[in-house]
Amino acid sequence: ERNLVQAISREAARRRRRVESDVFGDLSRLLPLQPSVRAHLDKPSVIRLTLSYIRMHTLLKGNSDEEEKDIEEFEASQETNMYLGILEGFVMVLSTEGDMIFLSDNVSKYMGLTQTELMGHNIFEYTHPCDHEEIRSNLRLTKRDFVMRIKSALTHRGRTANLKSATWKVLHCQGRAKVCVDPSAVSCLLLTCRPLPLSHTLLSRYTFTSQHSMDMRFTYCDQRVTSLLGYRPEELLGRSIYDLCHALDTSCLNKNHLNLCLKNQSVSGQYRMLVKGGGYVWVESHSAVIPSVRPSRSRPGIPQPLCILSVTYVLSGVEQPSLQLSLDQTIHRYLN
Repeated sequence: ERNLVQAISREAARRRRRVESDVFGDLSRLLPLQPSVRAHLDKPSVIRLTLSYIRMHTLLKGNSDEEEKDIEEFEASQETNMYLGILEGFVMVLSTEGDMIFLSDNVSKYMGLTQTELMGHNIFEYTHPCDHEEIRSNLRLTKRDFVMRIKSALTHRGRTANLKSATWKVLHCQGRAKVCVDPSAVSCLLLTCRPLPLSHTLLSRYTFTSQHSMDMRFTYCDQRVTSLLGYRPEELLGRSIYDLCHALDTSCLNKNHLNLCLKNQSVSGQYRMLVKGGGYVWVESHSAVIPSVRPSRSRPGIPQPLCILSVTYVLSGVEQPSLQLSLDQTIHRYLN
């Protein structure tokens, strides 16, 4: 009788496992994934991805009338800029708690981790601890533009390594909040994430490169700055970039400088740079900290300190050329 009870118990357990496997099989087949991807999903992954897709489905259905009106009024140029941004990075949809509801499938190209490996996990599991507070504050804002460090399993040669030996990749994240009035709907953050330094950066006659000490004083500037801003390179040596920044945009430059000191890479966002003699141009600087170089047998000499390398894009022509915004501009105007 005891053996009979044990046999019945084993058969019941096998039946339960078969039913469970059938349920998970049916559930995985409902996921919008390639069959080759579904075949390698374990049960926790099926649950995690199912919950993510349910939240995404709820999000897409949860537009309020007011938000639909906002979407209709969204300018085509802004949409185009977002699409162009996507081509240079990947899309991430975050919940207000930081859960990664959705990522575009090209995320593996930049992080070495697949879409299915990341969806459903929390962003704080993969980002640098020192960036968590900044990420939390951006989750509460309407428009976002920030830089964060995230784990990357890609090696310098483009191969995929184990996550335990992952390195930090710096991402420039921009996006907007999608706030739903309906309590049953999901509020989220839509971001485009682009890695820094940007591999697509191309030098043209509307850009100039410069090198700075860690306090942002010029130690080098190329000749193109003369045709763009009017300054000769030797005039800028030893001067701070803050001397050339419009007074109302110093906070933008301060944020960029802080990101450089903490994360070694940054994008300034658009700010105004003063032109010699009067007026200003709109620019954006992409910068990175170059590590110090110690002397060796092959490279004897004095140790080279940390420095900042910047590529500055000039985005406009000279605006208000008759306006002097600094004493330096006034002196140059009267000397000329």
